[in-house]
Amino acid sequence: MSIPKNSTDNRQDLRDHALSRSVLYGALSLGLHHPTDAIFQKVQAIESQRAFLAAASFLTAYQHEPTAEEVNFLASDKSSALVVHTHNWVQVIESFSIEQWLDAHARLFGHTARGLVCPYETEYGQQGIFAQPRQLSAVLGYYIAFGLTNCEQERERPDHISCELEFMEFLARKEAYALESNDEEMRAETRKAVRLFLKDHLGRFGRSFARLLREQDPKSFHGKLGDVLLAFLSLECRLAGVEQGPSQLELRPEEEDHVPMACEGQSDLVQLQAPK
Repeated sequence: MSIPKNSTDNRQDLRDHALSRSVLYGALSLGLHHPTDAIFQKVQAIESQRAFLAAASFLTAYQHEPTAEEVNFLASDKSSALVVHTHNWVQVIESFSIEQWLDAHARLFGHTARGLVCPYETEYGQQGIFAQPRQLSAVLGYYIAFGLTNCEQERERPDHISCELEFMEFLARKEAYALESNDEEMRAETRKAVRLFLKDHLGRFGRSFARLLREQDPKSFHGKLGDVLLAFLSLECRLAGVEQGPSQLELRPEEEDHVPMACEGQSDLVQLQAPK
């Protein structure tokens, strides 16, 4: 997207749009993280739930003079689904206990790379003995390029859906900062990373992952989260001008797994952080 010159209001709208995206990416990342008391309290907080709803509402209502890449996005009425699904998810959050969350997380994701629902990108659609390590290196390369590294305490793989969502949260924040600072070079670099990461990684397998969540937990916390994730990724891909990934993507053939574990963020990011 380009910013018309001397358009302060438009720049502020774009900044708020980026911040709203960061809020939803952060919410989804927390919801797919292994439950802890701290994360539970953050998600359960009234302020957080209001922020989730406000972000979804802003993204749905967001209107400004469209650029060429946004015409199809703004012409679509499917964006309203994001508000509905976010509202439904928040309603479930309000009545969800930490014990229920722990039980559901264990049931859906298990204690291996491939539970009932697989949260790891490189387990999807890969064939060949070297495909998975290459893909994992590519994901980690994005983190390193933006000054982030794996959090040793988390011991999670970089290709975990929660890590990738948190990286997109970081990029959205960075875009908002670039807009606030009038740094067009930083913003262009960040938007390019968003497009490529959606195209090659999160957008490629995220919709399939969301569909599995909806199927395996249709009426509870993770299923409702899957509704939000599916709607949000669809909007993000359309806005970025990226082809959406399939809603059904097969897991790669099982092979001996040499994928390392590990993946937290700058300041209040959970799974990605700047190296010390």
